[in-house]
Amino acid sequence: MAKTILLVEDEAAIREMIESALAHAGFNPLPAADAAEAERVMKQTRPDLILLDWMLPGVSGIELARRLRRDISTRELPIIMLTARCEEPDRVSGLEAGVDDYVGKPFSVRELIARIQAVLRRTAPRSETGPMEIEGLILDPSSHRVTAEGTPIKVGPTEFRMLRFFMGNRERVFTRSQLLDNVWGDNVYVEERTVDVHIRRLRKALAPFGYDKLVQTVHGTGYRFSTQTDS
Repeated sequence: MAKTILLVEDEAAIREMIESALAHAGFNPLPAADAAEAERVMKQTRPDLILLDWMLPGVSGIELARRLRRDISTRELPIIMLTARCEEPDRVSGLEAGVDDYVGKPFSVRELIARIQAVLRRTAPRSETGPMEIEGLILDPSSHRVTAEGTPIKVGPTEFRMLRFFMGNRERVFTRSQLLDNVWGDNVYVEERTVDVHIRRLRKALAPFGYDKLVQTVHGTGYRFSTQTDS
């Protein structure tokens, strides 16, 4: 499936040029002329990466990056800053705001596409094609089995998908809405509280082996899968 790239650039000629290059490279570009339009787009579609111009009218790109990093639903989105401001203090400001990479203006299309591909590879969840193991808990996607120290653990299909997603994204916090999108799919209507029911079932299945403590509640936010005991 083509990766979706949100392109936030106020100069129409540059925006159209980048949009065409992204489409030609096999991406699905979503153009936006400013921060307000970008936020409206993200309410409808979650991009895989954001190309963000620093010098936007109104809310600057650097301020939008800070907003995205403060929001639990967008804090993990990869961001590449497009800017002519490439001096060290500017780079430091961008890194402190949570930007993943810089592309200095003027730039070549080939460099831009290469940077996008590199950031997507770097920020992608670890591969789930082979068995995943955490402290003796093993999930094998190919055989659809979960074991603890060699002992089979019986989990339902939804709990299996949830555990697979958690193990592939350990230590990250997810809201109920994000879990619904990633475990059930974003085209399926399910009440958010249904997530709590399946979390309880998953914990119950893992409890005899002591792994239920890995499925942690983050109060006011959602859930995470972590080997750390601190909240």
